[in-house]
Amino acid sequence: MFNKGQLAGLMKQAQAMQDNLKKAQDELAFVEVEGQSGSGMVKVLMTCKHSVRRVTIDPSLLADDKDMLEDLVAAAFNDAVRQAEEVSQQKMGKLTAGLPPGMKLPF
Repeated sequence: MFNKGQLAGLMKQAQAMQDNLKKAQDELAFVEVEGQSGSGMVKVLMTCKHSVRRVTIDPSLLADDKDMLEDLVAAAFNDAVRQAEEVSQQKMGKLTAGLPPGMKLPF
């Protein structure tokens, strides 16, 4: 089946892949995405690790209906979360390409 050299090589590759995945996950803490709602009147800036950096609300909305403003803020947050997940999946997908579905590191 495997000799010791092949097994050692596989373990070394697995360790390198695990290190690369950890590095990519750490980098996601610095990648920012912006979610918007109300045609950009409400914006949420967050990292791909879901740390919110800024919420921006157009001043014209402050005089409007409170319920509508709350809905717009929630929609902007949800948009930012979707974008963060998409960027994370793209970044991590590049590193896990070729792995069988459901396979997780470490082994």
